[in-house]
Amino acid sequence: MARSVASKPAGYDWPDSGKPGRDCPRCPRLVAYRQECRAAHPDWFNAPVPSFGPLSAQLLIVGLAPGVMGANRTGRPFTGDFAGDLLYETLSRYGFANGKFDARLDDGLVLSDCRITNAVRCVPPENKPLPIEIATCRPFLQETIAEMTRLRAIVALGAIAHASVLTAFAARKSVHPFKHAGKYDLPFADGRNIAFFSSYHCSRYNTNTGVLTTEMFRNVFAKVRDFLDNQLPKRK
Repeated sequence: MARSVASKPAGYDWPDSGKPGRDCPRCPRLVAYRQECRAAHPDWFNAPVPSFGPLSAQLLIVGLAPGVMGANRTGRPFTGDFAGDLLYETLSRYGFANGKFDARLDDGLVLSDCRITNAVRCVPPENKPLPIEIATCRPFLQETIAEMTRLRAIVALGAIAHASVLTAFAARKSVHPFKHAGKYDLPFADGRNIAFFSSYHCSRYNTNTGVLTTEMFRNVFAKVRDFLDNQLPKRK
């Protein structure tokens, strides 16, 4: 379902410190593409896509960037394209989402103890953000992580999200290489250890080619569910 650019999904809070505004000017190439999309589809969202889910969540999922026909159109991460079908079905299976996902903002879906964001908030041409764009948008990822005071686990979807999270934590990539179903501990500034899980991205390409199966994807979130349910948070 298309959404007017004059509207905002629940919880979208521009302008605000640490959040990109609707007309964020930081990445010229992404700004130009956003303007093209607005001209072609004025009823779409066509703006930096906000995080979805409660600040009080213990789990943060980090994707790559909005898809042009997905979150860029609807205004909610992983909503409107194929990747959301697998992601939200899996989140529901493991108790991180409630309600029916119907790929539109008014479907009534609510996240439970889970929040979703992207390493890059604006839609990139051909779904390929440039390294400079990933770096420019990283302060928004860092702010998202910092404001989640109960955060205990992060799942990165794909190698780019994995690398961006590591950089946000100033963690060495050579010590934390990307691999499907990988798990590392990342020390947080306040003394917490954040469990860092990785998965292949739940894109149509990865599932159609067999790089990622439904079972492989579910296994990652089964591990996350087990971690959150059975391991007490480490304190200072």
